[in-house]
Amino acid sequence: MRLLYLAHDLDDAAIWRRAAMLRAGGAEVQVMGFRRRSGPLPGEAICLGRTADARMVQRAGAVLRALLTLGAALKDMPPPEAIIARNPEMLMLAARARQRWPEAALVYEVLDIHRMMLGDGPRPRAMRALERRLLRGASVILTSSPGFIREYFEPFGQTTAPIRLVENKCFFPGAALPPAQPGPRDGPLRIGWFGILRCAWTLDCLDRITRAEPGRYRIVLRGKPAADQLPDFAEVVAANPDMVFEGPYRAPEDLPAIYADVDLAFLIDRYDAGQNSDWLLPNRLYEGCRHGAVPVVLTGTEVARTLAARGLGVAVPAPQAEAVARVLGSLDRASIERMKAAVAAVPAAVWTTSQAECLDLVEALRRAAHPDTTELSPREAAE
Repeated sequence: MRLLYLAHDLDDAAIWRRAAMLRAGGAEVQVMGFRRRSGPLPGEAICLGRTADARMVQRAGAVLRALLTLGAALKDMPPPEAIIARNPEMLMLAARARQRWPEAALVYEVLDIHRMMLGDGPRPRAMRALERRLLRGASVILTSSPGFIREYFEPFGQTTAPIRLVENKCFFPGAALPPAQPGPRDGPLRIGWFGILRCAWTLDCLDRITRAEPGRYRIVLRGKPAADQLPDFAEVVAANPDMVFEGPYRAPEDLPAIYADVDLAFLIDRYDAGQNSDWLLPNRLYEGCRHGAVPVVLTGTEVARTLAARGLGVAVPAPQAEAVARVLGSLDRASIERMKAAVAAVPAAVWTTSQAECLDLVEALRRAAHPDTTELSPREAAE
């Protein structure tokens, strides 16, 4: 099956994880999209231009420019059977591509609900109306959390297309990366905050709880700080002897080592409090649990409900530094080891995408692209 994957950020590792999953499912994938950083990409892609974090006007302009040049970029490409548009801004490009290939199925992938889509003001209403119009011809929606379906797609009536849940699980193409989980350790409680670091509340909270009890905690930060949201990130970390920033990391290659270095994975995010932050199931949930770290979550969020159903994690009752300090202060080494054992006892398939899931995903896309066919899929034929 041939797929055209339109990606909003080619420098996002999650884009390449999805492309690898699709290829593992038997698809031929052409990746095309925008860049936000420099340096080599993990794979081959057609670059449509550059965009920037948190600059929606600039990103809109880049999309409009790409609409003018998209025909030339697609000129020598074989016709895809489906076009996957990741995030709202790529839907417009997908609509233009379908003018060239009207028989291609439209697949919309949504892993976040941007704040610009929410609220009752004229701009979010207009954005939702545009999204609804562009989704009239959609064959299937891919989303990563039941919270997005329950809180966004259903109440706003954004689409009549079927919605398929594809969680942000780890994926290790052609390899079995874990283990690297250490045994009990002494010393301060080690807490990891990894990924795209953009929540000012989280940075302030972790800074405050360490300053309240010097030496009890060691905060390890890894990933990419969002300078537009955390302009004082470097200063805060440098001024706190119990915090350290270890820089970016590679996923999945570095995941076993970085999670083996901590006891707890901090999953509380208030960047879009009451909206996206409460509805998502983030990458760090699956990465942390797959590699043995105990997740710290906020009661009432989708991630807290998911973990509570399995009796896992540390739940904080309120988004206050005092509440975080109170809950973490009640933990001793024995209780942490018990919680680690509970996380380790969960089947790896809960946190990791299997080859069978890749095959099922591509088969779902094939059926969306060819709804009237009775031909057996390669997987069915093999069975």
